Amino acid sequence: FSSRRRHTRYIGDWSSDVCSSDLIMKPNLLGLSREKMKALFSELEEKPFRAQQVMQWIHQRGVLDLNEMTDISKVLRGKLEQLVEIRAPKVVADYPSEDGSHKWIIEVASGSRVEMVFIPEGSRGTLCVSSQAGCSLDCSFCATGKQGFNSNLTVAEIIGQVWLARQQLDGFDAAAQRRISNVVMMGMGEPLMNFEPVMDAVSLMMDDWAYGLSKRKVTISTSGVVPAIRRMKEYTDASLAVSLHAPNDALRSSIMPINKKYPIVELIDAVKEYMASLQDKRVPVIEYTVIKGVNDHRQHARELAKLLKTLPCKINLIPFNPFSLSDYRRPSDSVISNFREILQHAGFTVTVRTTRADDIGAACGQLVGDVEDQTRRQERHARRAEARQNEASEHSGQSRVERARILASTGEAAASDPLVLGS
Repeated sequence: FSSRRRHTRYIGDWSSDVCSSDLIMKPNLLGLSREKMKALFSELEEKPFRAQQVMQWIHQRGVLDLNEMTDISKVLRGKLEQLVEIRAPKVVADYPSEDGSHKWIIEVASGSRVEMVFIPEGSRGTLCVSSQAGCSLDCSFCATGKQGFNSNLTVAEIIGQVWLARQQLDGFDAAAQRRISNVVMMGMGEPLMNFEPVMDAVSLMMDDWAYGLSKRKVTISTSGVVPAIRRMKEYTDASLAVSLHAPNDALRSSIMPINKKYPIVELIDAVKEYMASLQDKRVPVIEYTVIKGVNDHRQHARELAKLLKTLPCKINLIPFNPFSLSDYRRPSDSVISNFREILQHAGFTVTVRTTRADDIGAACGQLVGDVEDQTRRQERHARRAEARQNEASEHSGQSRVERARILASTGEAAASDPLVLGS
C-alpha cells in the first residue's frame, strides 16, 4: 500500500464516483479508494475494518454481490444495498490474438465503447488500460485521437478493467498464479486529462487491500500535460512513461499539438521534478514512436541523445503500427536498428517494442473503440482520408516528382513522403 496520499475533503466525498450525466446514481463501491471506502463506513458509524473487508471481497475475491459477503452482518448489507451499488463495466466483445494477447471491448456509462488489452510475455503479463472514451488530444500517429473525444471514465470504469481482466484470465482463483503482473495506463485517452479518477484507480491497483501491485509495476503514460505531472507527486508514486516521439519542438508540435502549449523543456523539467520526489531510484521511460520519413533519421537519433543527456531514463522505440486514417508507415528494421545503435552508443538503455496483437487491432497506437464523438474530429479525419484516397486515385499515373509538387503547392505534403522531406 503506497504511503503517498492526497489531502482530501471527505464531506460526502465517498459518493464522487458517479457518471458525469444529470442522472443521480448510487456510488459504485468498485471505484472507491481506501480513503473513500473508510469515509463511507465512518459516515455509517461502522468500524474502519469494514472498508478492508469489502475491498477484499470485491478486488481479491471478485465478489460483486453484497449478499455473498458473509462476514458482514445482514443489517449492514441491507443498509449498503439502499445506498450503493457494485457494478463492473460490461464486456461487449473479446478478441484473442494468435500471439496469446487478448483484447476486450467494454461499454461505459456514456454509451461509448473502449478497449483494454492483455499482453503476456514470459513470466510477465501486462494489462493496457484506458482512461477516456476517445482522447481530447489529436496526436497524428494515434488511432484513438482520430476518434475524437466523448467522456472521461469513472474510477469504477478504469479499475473495472483490471477487475474484468482478472475475472476473465484466472477467475480470482487464489491458488492460481497471478497473470496480471503489470498495468500500464497506455490505452485510450490521456490519463492526466482525467486526473483524479486515474489517481484513485492507480491507488487501488497498488493497494494491498485490492490488487497489491508494486509501484514499479504500475505505469502512468502521458503525452506531456505539464501541470498534471507536477501535481502527481502529491497523489502517487507510480512509475512514469513520457510519450515524446520527437527530439525538437518544431517536429513534436507538428505531430503532437499539445507541445504547442507545453514545449519539451517544460516537459522535461516537470519529469525531473516528479522523479526526484520518489524515494527509490527509478527512471522514466521515454516512448518514441518511429515513423518512416518523419522522425526516423540518424540526425533525429543524435538530436534525441543530446536532448536527454541530463535526464536519466530508458528509451522505448515503438515501430509505427499503421491504421486506416493515417498515411504514416513503419520504418524498415534496419532503420530502427540504426536509430537504436546511435542512442546506445550515447549511453542509453534502449528497447524496441515488439509489435503484438496487431492481428486484432490492438497494437500500440491502434486502439479505437466506438466513441460517440463530441468534437466532430472523427468526421473531419474521415473526410480528409477520403479526400486523400480520391487524390491518390486521380494522380496514380503521375510521377512521384509531379505528385510531390502538387502536394507541396497545396500545403498538404504528407510528413511520411520521403521525397517531400528530402530524406
